[in-house]
Amino acid sequence: MNKKTFTNIRKKHAFPLFCAVALSCAMFCGCSRETSSNADAESSSQPPLSESQPEPSANIGPSAGPGGPTEETPETAQPNIVEPFPSQGQEEEEETGSLYLPPDYEWENSAIIATDIHYLARSLTDGGSRFQYMVEHGDGKIVTYIDQITDAFLEEVFIQKPDILILSGDLTLDGEKKSHEELAEKLYRVKNAGIPVLVIPGNHDINNRRAAQYKGEERSPAEFTTPEEFRYIYRDFGYDEAVSEDPLSLSYVYQVDEYNRMLMLDTCQYQQKALVGGAILSDTYDWIEGQLEDAWSNGINIIPVAHHNLLDQSEIYVDDCTIEHGEQLASMLEDWEVPLFLSGHLHVQHTKRSEEHQGIWEMVTSSLATPACQYGRLIFRDDGSFAYWTQAVDVERWARKHNRTEKDLLEFDEFKEPFLRRVFYHQSYDALQSIESFSETQRVQMSQLYSELNYHYYQGTAYQVRNKILKDPDYLLWLEDGSFTVLSDYVQYIVSDAKRNYNWVEMD
Repeated sequence: MNKKTFTNIRKKHAFPLFCAVALSCAMFCGCSRETSSNADAESSSQPPLSESQPEPSANIGPSAGPGGPTEETPETAQPNIVEPFPSQGQEEEEETGSLYLPPDYEWENSAIIATDIHYLARSLTDGGSRFQYMVEHGDGKIVTYIDQITDAFLEEVFIQKPDILILSGDLTLDGEKKSHEELAEKLYRVKNAGIPVLVIPGNHDINNRRAAQYKGEERSPAEFTTPEEFRYIYRDFGYDEAVSEDPLSLSYVYQVDEYNRMLMLDTCQYQQKALVGGAILSDTYDWIEGQLEDAWSNGINIIPVAHHNLLDQSEIYVDDCTIEHGEQLASMLEDWEVPLFLSGHLHVQHTKRSEEHQGIWEMVTSSLATPACQYGRLIFRDDGSFAYWTQAVDVERWARKHNRTEKDLLEFDEFKEPFLRRVFYHQSYDALQSIESFSETQRVQMSQLYSELNYHYYQGTAYQVRNKILKDPDYLLWLEDGSFTVLSDYVQYIVSDAKRNYNWVEMD
């Protein structure tokens, strides 16, 4: 019995699972329409915060809030020094013991998956009022500290020393060329430490005409990135070492070891300009089929990675989230008995398994830029079995180690939840302002409920508050008077799907 035959037997008869079907939002996350933060929406009223609504942080980044006084500008702030990763001695191991694999996990391979970093180059913002409004009224990305979050994350990658680091798209905020170049400089620190880094683009990364810089009260265009420039900037992060490249896209195959390959799929549409939705060209499908056949013939496992989703993660928002005609790709992968698929794009932590013959698992890792600011960890064997779970970046540990002085970084665990809940509160309140039938009190109460529910949804833990939400009288407002809003459908869907924790999957 050869290795591939043994692998097939394992795949057909051993599918225990820990998590099940999940959904994902499309309106206010990676596959969303443009929200007020991406349009010129400064005319929106600032929503009031009641006593029960999370209060703004005393020091939320460079300014105290939209239009607030600047406390620490890039000129006076502590510089971000890109330094070599520390040596991993005994003291380092003791301090970061929780970062390592549990001792009872003896697997052949390990990977770390991060997605939707939305990195913004430091030179493209002065932390002024226009930037702060974008952050506070966006979709929950902590762009204010994305430089520090990225550094803390990459240092954890170095400490854990996985076999590979995978970044599955939306590497930059809006495809700014400077942001790509600055992020690539950071990635060289990981690669030079002996850890291969693989990247693919997301819908924000290439030919994005919304590339911008933020100075004071102004937002102005920044240089965007072409497909050719993207490949050149990240040439050392998968492309130049690929065993095969698709001639029509930025898809490629990377050989991890003798028995495993990563199928890095470019699912983005950017021929004229960046589009939100994902699609794969018919000729690229032919290339994918050839790669699957070659891997099968050589007894090699394939792990596909894409930015957009393989499976319909939401019954409400599908068009811009799932790969167009994704069922064709899912069927192809299942024909070749591929066990798992890695993606991002949603900014929401979710997992789902294909209903067809209890087939392929999809793990959708939440955005590194959005609380809980976490990443995925994957361990897998040559026989196709695997385990996946999530882990939040320990920003506080990084801040203490590097002698940072910002309160938000030193107390990041206390800062990040109120930040995200405040953003979601703003989303709801702004949307409800146009509905005259609601009183001010009702708008506030409904927005508080939305903020709490959506916060847990993003963490993959909405099941924890489901019963509480169902008993809340403000939920009835969403069902009745709010029934004609898109957000109402979204709220109801979160509640209906809030059944379990979506942060863990294991297949033996």
